[in-house]
Amino acid sequence: MAAKRLLGESSSDPDEPKEKRMKPRPSFANVIGEAVMLNCLCTALEPVLRKVVTEEVERSLLRRVRSFNRSPSLRIQAPEPSTLRLVFPKGLSLPIFTGSKIMDEESNQLQVLLVDTKSGDQMVPVLLPNPIKVDIVVLDGDFPSGDGTNWTSEEFDRNIVRERTGKRPLLTGELGVTVREGVASVGDIEFTDNSSWIRSRKFRIGAKVAQGSYQGVRIKEALTQAFVVKDHRGELYKKHHPPMLGDEVWRLEKIGKDGAFHKKLSSAGINTVQDFLKMSVVDPVKLKNILGPGMSEKMWDVTIKHAKTCVMGNKSYIFREQNYTLFLNPICQLVKAEINGVPYPINNLNNMQRTYLENLVRQAYTKWRSLEEVEGINSNEIGLLTQGEQMVDQYPNHHQLMVRSYPQNGYLADGSIEGYTSSNEMRADNGSNWQISPTFWNNNVAANGFRLNILESNSDDDLTSPRSFITGG
Repeated sequence: MAAKRLLGESSSDPDEPKEKRMKPRPSFANVIGEAVMLNCLCTALEPVLRKVVTEEVERSLLRRVRSFNRSPSLRIQAPEPSTLRLVFPKGLSLPIFTGSKIMDEESNQLQVLLVDTKSGDQMVPVLLPNPIKVDIVVLDGDFPSGDGTNWTSEEFDRNIVRERTGKRPLLTGELGVTVREGVASVGDIEFTDNSSWIRSRKFRIGAKVAQGSYQGVRIKEALTQAFVVKDHRGELYKKHHPPMLGDEVWRLEKIGKDGAFHKKLSSAGINTVQDFLKMSVVDPVKLKNILGPGMSEKMWDVTIKHAKTCVMGNKSYIFREQNYTLFLNPICQLVKAEINGVPYPINNLNNMQRTYLENLVRQAYTKWRSLEEVEGINSNEIGLLTQGEQMVDQYPNHHQLMVRSYPQNGYLADGSIEGYTSSNEMRADNGSNWQISPTFWNNNVAANGFRLNILESNSDDDLTSPRSFITGG
C-alpha cells in the first residue's frame, strides 16, 4: 500500500519538469476548426495581396517606359511593311487547254516584273543589285479571300495546288526563272490536268521568290486572274477569236464541226471562213437559203458578227477584162475600179453606176480562182452594198430593178445577168459620162426572181447591211 502511495505521489510531484508531462492530443473538431479559420484568412487576404502586387508591377513598368522615353537610342522601331512585289504585267490568253503553251493576252511568253508599289497604283520597276530566282506555281482559284490584295507568305504556300495522286506534275516546263534587271521571261509551261477536280474549278498561276534566293525584306508574290483549264480534246472544237480567212468554216460561232450547218455549207462549196464571207457579201440570201430555216436570225447575226472580226490582211485580187480592171479585197468587196484605163471614183455613184459595178463584181466572184493576187494594196474603207430582201425604189421614176436568181453557183456561166446590161452595153466616157443601153431597163420579173436592195448602210463595217460591194457612194 505504501508503495502505491509513493508511486502516486511521485507522478503528481509539482517539482517535476513540465515537458516531461504528457501533452493532451487535439480533437478532430479542433483540427477542422483551425483549417477553416486559415482558409478564411487566405481568402480575405488574396484581393489585398493582388492589388498590392499589381500596383507595384505597374509602377515598375511606368518607370521603365519613362526611362526609354528619355533615351531615344533605346526605343524599338516597328518595321514598315515591304512595298516590293512581283507582278504579271499582262493577263493570260484564254481559254487554256491541257498540253497547250500558256501565253499572255498578246500571244507572247509570260513575264514577271519586280516593282515597288510605294506610290500606290503606280508601279515602279525595281533593280536589285543581284538576280533573284522565282518559282512558278499553281494556286487555287479561290485564293485570296476577302479583298484579294492582302495575304501572308504562309497563306500563299498553303494554297499552292499539287497534282492529283498518281498524276504527272500539274504544271510542267520552265518553272524556275531568274529576275534580272527587274524582269524575267517565263519559258514554255503547260498544264497536264484540267481544273474540274478542285472545289473552285479554277486555277491561278503564281510567282514567288525561291527559298534562299533573297535575304532582304519580303517581296510579295504575284498572281494571275483565275481561269478554267479544259482538257485538250476540247481544243479540237474550239472557235477562233478572231478567225482567220483560211480557217475551216466550222470555226465560226453557231456552226458546229460535222454538224448540220457545216455539212450544208460543205455541200455548197463553202469550206473556209473566206468562202463564207465572200458569199455573205455577194449573195447573203443564197447563203441563208443554204443554211436553211434552222439558222435563226439571232444565230445568223452571231455568226456574221464573229466572221466580221476576221483579219483581212493586205492582199488584193485583180479582175481584168478588156475595158475595165477591178481591185477586190479578200471577201470580194470592191476597193478600186479602172474603166478604159481611167481610175473611176467609186465614192459618188448613182444607182445605175453602182448596179453596173455590182454586175462586174459578181462576174469576178464566179472567176475568183483565176483572179490575180497581189500584196500591199490597202483600202481605208470597206464596201457596204449587198443584196437585200425588200423592194426599194431605185430611181426617181420609181422603176425597180429585177434580176433572176442564178443557177447552181448563183451566176450564169457566161457572166451575163438578166436585168443588168453587159460591160459592152454600158460605157463610160472619161470616167464620168455613162452611156446606158436600152436593154438595161429590163423590168420583167421571173417566177424565181429577186430584187436588189441598194439602201444606204448605217454602218461602215456591216457586211450584212446594204452597200457591201463597193466603197463610198
